[in-house]
Amino acid sequence: MAKKKYTVGNYKLKVGKSGTGKGLFALENIPKGSCIIEYIGVVVPEDKLDTINSKYLFEVGKKVTINGNIPENKARYINHSCKPNCEADGPEGHVYISSIKNIKAGEELFYDYGEEYFDEYLSKGRCLCEKCKRAK
Repeated sequence: MAKKKYTVGNYKLKVGKSGTGKGLFALENIPKGSCIIEYIGVVVPEDKLDTINSKYLFEVGKKVTINGNIPENKARYINHSCKPNCEADGPEGHVYISSIKNIKAGEELFYDYGEEYFDEYLSKGRCLCEKCKRAK
């Protein structure tokens, strides 16, 4: 199987007001299958994780995590949804956010954070995304 190549597009994105605080929004149409942005930050070895106070941690390999709580990392504003329009993926050491649906200009970007993140950081495991709020 060939390795997937990640080339970040030069899409116009804006941090703006979201239903959960701040979010990241597309300022132009983004086609399905596009690599939108790389999640960047400071690489934190596993033995230092207990010293970091951040919700912007992204595991990128065995015993290595990125702390994305830096101003240059716009991808940290992408919120969770159980019905996402993006996914996080990448080769070890990197995280790229790609569209899994066509995204229209003005739409907020979302990916699924996974259960482990909820259990650790959010609402005692309760999801507050639009899909789950409507289901109640």
